[in-house]
Amino acid sequence: MKISIFGLGYVGAVTMGCLSRNGHHVIGVDVNEEKVAALRKGTSPIVEPGLAEAIAEGQAAGRLDAVTDHDDAIRRSDVSIVCVGTPSRDNGDLDLQYVETVAGQIAESLRGLDKHHTLIFRSTMLPGSTRGLAEGLLRDLVEAGRLTVCFYPEFLREGTAVRDFEHPSIAALGTRDGCTVPEELAELVGDDIAIVTWESAELLKYACNSFHAVKVAFANEIGRVGKKAGLNAAAVMELFCRDTVLNLSPYYLRPGNPFGGSCLPKDVRALNRFAVQSGLSTPLIGSLMQSNRDHADALQRVIRRTGSGDVAIIGLAFKHNTDDLRESPMVDVVRDLIPSGRKVRIYDPALKPEKLTGSNRAQIREKLPGFTDLLCNRLDEAVGPAELVVAAHPCVGIDELRTCITSRHIVLDVNGWPALKELPSRYDGFLW
Repeated sequence: MKISIFGLGYVGAVTMGCLSRNGHHVIGVDVNEEKVAALRKGTSPIVEPGLAEAIAEGQAAGRLDAVTDHDDAIRRSDVSIVCVGTPSRDNGDLDLQYVETVAGQIAESLRGLDKHHTLIFRSTMLPGSTRGLAEGLLRDLVEAGRLTVCFYPEFLREGTAVRDFEHPSIAALGTRDGCTVPEELAELVGDDIAIVTWESAELLKYACNSFHAVKVAFANEIGRVGKKAGLNAAAVMELFCRDTVLNLSPYYLRPGNPFGGSCLPKDVRALNRFAVQSGLSTPLIGSLMQSNRDHADALQRVIRRTGSGDVAIIGLAFKHNTDDLRESPMVDVVRDLIPSGRKVRIYDPALKPEKLTGSNRAQIREKLPGFTDLLCNRLDEAVGPAELVVAAHPCVGIDELRTCITSRHIVLDVNGWPALKELPSRYDGFLW
């Protein structure tokens, strides 16, 4: 495959070296004449383990070249990969000027040629950026079927970039429809890749980097707390990382309900209070309760503006297979709905009011004293009269729901229950 790569920094140089070593003919494009000259001699413009060898091998085999002329590169390639920088502006906004400049140059070159071309953006961009370019600067070429546009996020770490390129831990390709891999890219991206929309691929990159930042900040805050308490926080976090069921796993990493229950809220508050009393600044830990409150408020706003009739709540406890109502987000949802005048009915087969004890009983009596009057013993009693069905967690079988749900119902899926889409109702996902 003949590929041109625009931008020869870390991502571009690594992509260039690895693709050429894999047998592709690669032309690098950059305004920096020193980088171009180095690459034409088979020398890496950056220090990165394994890259110098890959570039030297590609250059010696005649599969690697570099130019400053974008017209030349486009004439000699069928696929272009954009790897230019997307720095921050002074106010924190993303600066797309380099991406836009390169996209404009590629479009200008293609308009003077009679051929189809594939353009892949690897530069990190916010959701909507690729669509904006495809429907803006590149619109005439895209609509004429002369240009296919994709977004292919990179996950290369400096110091291990060559290894990350050859053995990626995650791979996704964004296309317009989120389904089809352009035929000309099958060889390049391989079979083991997720095909998603442009926007999903763009957000994936930000989700990964933000989570990495969260992990670093979290470990550092625990480190400061531990040091203040006279503990070896590094040893504590080493133990923390041994838990691959909950701590280092997909568990909890599903958008949905705010957190609640008897443990997370009280323990987050206690740790944050300990840090404050110790004179420490732990803004990540300190923001967790506010973030959870904001998420709960967002859920309540969605429910308030969805329909105007009766509401059925499926699952009142803070999670499935429990009767724990302490700090349950759905208790707050019901409290928010009652003053609106909308009739609320609750179905949660795990809840037996007479069996509630201790602080669990005390909290529900304080927050929602009349909740027993809202509980229904049968699903159809709760769902039948309702317009909106709020499915908080799967405490009932989908087949049983199917006997009650009709086309007049709106089903709001709070926690990611895909089978709800099969019901003959209007389905709405809280976060999807």
